[in-house]
Amino acid sequence: MPDIDEQGRPEPPLDGDELATLVGYLEFHRATFAWKCAGLDASGLKATVGASSMTLGGMLKHLSYVENHWFSVQLHDREGQPLWTTVDWKSDPDWEWHSAAEDTPEELHALWQDAVSRSRLLLDEALADGGLGRLSGRAWPDGRRVSVRWILVHMIEEYARHNGHADLIRESVDGLTGE
Repeated sequence: MPDIDEQGRPEPPLDGDELATLVGYLEFHRATFAWKCAGLDASGLKATVGASSMTLGGMLKHLSYVENHWFSVQLHDREGQPLWTTVDWKSDPDWEWHSAAEDTPEELHALWQDAVSRSRLLLDEALADGGLGRLSGRAWPDGRRVSVRWILVHMIEEYARHNGHADLIRESVDGLTGE
């Protein structure tokens, strides 16, 4: 059972094996992102900072897409959630960022939470079928496949980068600060 910090985030293990450490850091960053988006109304989720058009609502939808892409599409070579297959990505490659302004806070949080829940199950499935070294079901255009390990590290990087953005936006909304 991980230690939980004052913001309700599970602390990554101090002495875990590779899998526990990687998953621990991904869960910590997911929980950090959830903390940064918690309790905001539609206006708070639409707030921007400076010249950027990035919003917390857009991040919720973007990270839902990223979870679906890496764990369903890439790792298991599955269609994933129907929402993402209906988008005309060629006409708007940043659709998830733009369309989030039309969604309610409840819809955005549910979309992200559902994506994370599915990703956890898909990760467990892949780990049972080859562990961290298991290769993705879908290859990149050049034929290479990534490992579960690579996907976990990439997801940690994705959340860590967006948590930095979320820090700035949330502070501009209501002054909430913290790592």
